[in-house]
Amino acid sequence: MKLALDATPLTLASGGLHRYTAELSRALAERFPDDEIALASDQPFEMPGPPRANLARLPGPRTALERRWWAYGLNRALARAGAEVFHGTNFEVPYAARRPAVLTLHDLSPWLEPFAADASARVRRRTPALIRAGSATLVVTPTEAVRKQAIEYFRLRPDKVVAVPEAAAPFLQPVETRPGQPYFLYVGALERRKNLSTVVEAWRQVRREFPVDLVLAGRCRPGFAAFPPEPGLRAPGEVPDAELASLYSGALAFAYPSLYEGFGLPVLEAMQCGAAVIASRDAALSEVAGGAAVQVDACDARGWAEALRKAAACPEWIAGLRVKSLARAREFSWARTAQAMREVYEDARRRFGR
Repeated sequence: MKLALDATPLTLASGGLHRYTAELSRALAERFPDDEIALASDQPFEMPGPPRANLARLPGPRTALERRWWAYGLNRALARAGAEVFHGTNFEVPYAARRPAVLTLHDLSPWLEPFAADASARVRRRTPALIRAGSATLVVTPTEAVRKQAIEYFRLRPDKVVAVPEAAAPFLQPVETRPGQPYFLYVGALERRKNLSTVVEAWRQVRREFPVDLVLAGRCRPGFAAFPPEPGLRAPGEVPDAELASLYSGALAFAYPSLYEGFGLPVLEAMQCGAAVIASRDAALSEVAGGAAVQVDACDARGWAEALRKAAACPEWIAGLRVKSLARAREFSWARTAQAMREVYEDARRRFGR
C-alpha cells in the first residue's frame, strides 16, 4: 500500500502531536516494510529517524496555486506520489475527497467550553466542515471515550469512527536514578485544562509535613499564568527526550490532574518508566490507566492532598503502584497501534466511493 501522512505536527519541536506522528510513521515503516509511506507538509519539517527505505518525504508545493495546500496543493502532491490513502494526523484532511482519507480526532477540546478559547481557531472552524462534507472516509480517536463524544457531537455514524490507542515511545523505560530530593512530577503543557492549581494547592499542604518538591515540566501555553517562585516548586520548561526517562523514573509519584483528555499520553509514559501514577477521573484517563493508577476527582484538592501525602508516607504503597504501572504499560505498543491503523487504512480503501 502507498500511504501518506500529514507531517505538519513534525514542524513542532515537541509535544503530543509531534510524538504521535513521529512514532506512528516509524512503526508503520518498520512493521510493513513492503508499504511505501510518505510524509507530507507545506512547511519544512525534520524526518523522524532512523532512516528507512520505505519512509520518505513528499515534495511540498511547487507552484503558487499549490500553496493553497489543503484546498489544492496536497491532492496534487498525493496524485504525483500515487498515494492510495491519506492520514490526517492533526484534525485535517483535504477538502476534496480524491482518495480514501482517515482523520485523527485527538480530542474535542477545541469545541468544549471552557477549553475552546485555548484551542486553534483554525481547527475549531475547519474540522467540523470537513466532517460535514464527508471529506474523511473514517475518523480515528485515541480512546473509546473520545469516540463516543465524537459520535454524539458531530452526529457521526458509529461505524465511521474507530478508537485506536496510542502508546509511549520505546525509548522511555525505567532507569536507575541517584538518590536526591524527592519530588512529585507533572509532565505536559502548562495550560488551564491541565488543572495544575489543584495539584499545587495539594502539594503545598503535603510539603508542610514532608520535604518533597513539585516539578511541573512542560511548555507554558499562551494565556497561562505561571506560578510565582516558591521553595520546592520547580518549572524547568520542556525537558529534552534524553532526560525524560530519568525524570519519570526518579519521581516519587506522577500527578496528572487534568480536567479533560483525549488520551493522556504522559500518564502512559510515566507508567512505562515504572512511576506510580495519581490521575484525575477523566474518562479517557480512566480508560488508559485501566485500574493501575490512583484516581481522584480533578478539583478535589483535599483528595489530591491525601493521595500525595500517602505517596510521601508509604513506600510500600508506591512500590505496589509501580508494579501495576509497568504491567499496564506493557499492554500498549506502537507496533500494535500501527497494526490497528493499517487495518483502518484497508477499511477506508474498501469504503471509499461506496
